[in-house]
Amino acid sequence: MGFLGSLGWAVGFRKGQESTLGSLIKARDPGKSVPAGRLLLMDTSVIIDGRIADVCASGFLGGPLAIPQFVLRELQKIADSPDPLKRARGRRGLDVLRAIQDQDRVEVRILDQEPSSGSGGDVDSRLVEMAREMGCALLTNDLNMHKVAEVRGVRVLNINQLAHALKPVVLPGEELRVRIIKEGREEGQGVGYLEDGTMVVVDNGKRFLGRNVDAVVTSVIQTSAGRMIFTSLKEDQEVHAQNARG
Repeated sequence: MGFLGSLGWAVGFRKGQESTLGSLIKARDPGKSVPAGRLLLMDTSVIIDGRIADVCASGFLGGPLAIPQFVLRELQKIADSPDPLKRARGRRGLDVLRAIQDQDRVEVRILDQEPSSGSGGDVDSRLVEMAREMGCALLTNDLNMHKVAEVRGVRVLNINQLAHALKPVVLPGEELRVRIIKEGREEGQGVGYLEDGTMVVVDNGKRFLGRNVDAVVTSVIQTSAGRMIFTSLKEDQEVHAQNARG
């Protein structure tokens, strides 16, 4: 049937009976034609993550979002899982989709089609193949899927990479205010986090556990787990400066 320009979806099946995702979501531009190459296909990982809603609200995305029916069925399967953690993740994904559809900046379309290889195989493989055949980009947070898609020649937009690229640059000598929430690995160290999740290690910060401190950046390193900022207490640096002046 091609593209369905609405989120009035009916997905998921139990014992052959069709069930819906709850309340129908209003249609948006149902008759508008969009070149397939402009669509941005979403997988379940980027939907459940939720940050895509904020990215959409910012207006940075240039094309309509598209979700194949088989991805919606997978999302409903997660939302119906007997495992409470999986169920919560799935329901969060549904809430994210509703939030995106309520925005005016982006259009969401349901693709009622399968790749030419058919409906066999796992959801991720079908989604990558579908993106390749349509010549459109894939939105994902899944690292393995990202790698497979690139090997297949599919352009990938990874929200984790975007978040990393948008982290503010911090240079030695700059001041930060951070809350010490736990002890560090080394004696006397305290550890806190910036709003973007970056770990901040504060030398001699342990004694301020549970309190906010002013710290001065001494070095920044990049690890496989992300960026780490090493700092010293501002008051310690001021004392050292006074001692140096005699």
